[in-house]
Order: sequence, then C-alpha cells, then structure tokens
Amino acid sequence: MANNLVISEVNSLAVSGNFDLSKMIKPLQKELFLLDTYIAGTMYIEDKSIFEDLKDGERLTLKREPKNRFDKKAILVLDNQKRKLGYVPEKDNAVFSRLMDGGKMLFCKVNGKEYTGLKMHVDIGIYLEDF
Repeated sequence: MANNLVISEVNSLAVSGNFDLSKMIKPLQKELFLLDTYIAGTMYIEDKSIFEDLKDGERLTLKREPKNRFDKKAILVLDNQKRKLGYVPEKDNAVFSRLMDGGKMLFCKVNGKEYTGLKMHVDIGIYLEDF
C-alpha cells in the first residue's frame, strides 16, 4: 500500500477599500489571566488621593523599568493618567519582566483596594494581551 501525499493550495486574502484594522483584529484579541497579586510600594506615593479614583475592574498600565537601581526586573504600575501607583512585587516580576522584554504586552486590572495602616493595599490581576 502506497502513501499518498496531498498538497492543497491556500489562497491569500486581499482586502481593499476603507477599513479599520483595529476593528478587524479586535475579535481575535484575548486577555489571558496570569496571576493575582498586589501593587507594591504604595506607601512611597506622596499623593495618596490618586488611589481614591481606582475602580474594581479598571485596567492599569504595566511598564518595564530595567534601569531601576533597586531591581533590574522592575515593572511599574501606572493609572490611566500615567501616574505612578507602585510596582509589581519583586517576588512576582521575574517571569513577567522576561515576557515584556520579549515583546509581550501585559497589563493589570484592579481587583480591590483598602487602607491598611499608612498605605493603600491594591489587589490586581495581571493579564497577557494575546492576539
């Protein structure tokens, strides 16, 4: 019995006219949950009022800070106005910093917040934006 090799041709897709690429990609976009953690270093934020506006489920920006003198794997957490809220805890940032350095887009969402002593405790979930 002989094995038959079947080769099929794949046609390319051509799009013409006016279209919004972001609308075409959006249905493919996925949020992959990675880890629940918290924002570290909130006690060093002078203006604590920036935490008052945070809402559960709000998406926050994560930004690598490889020249941080305390931690070369540092990842900043920023609000929607690009104000510093703190950092992903050092105990959690090794893998996430490598993903971000490799071009992966990570973000976080607020899971809850409460004052504990002199600092604001903000729980977050970290996500990978996948296409």
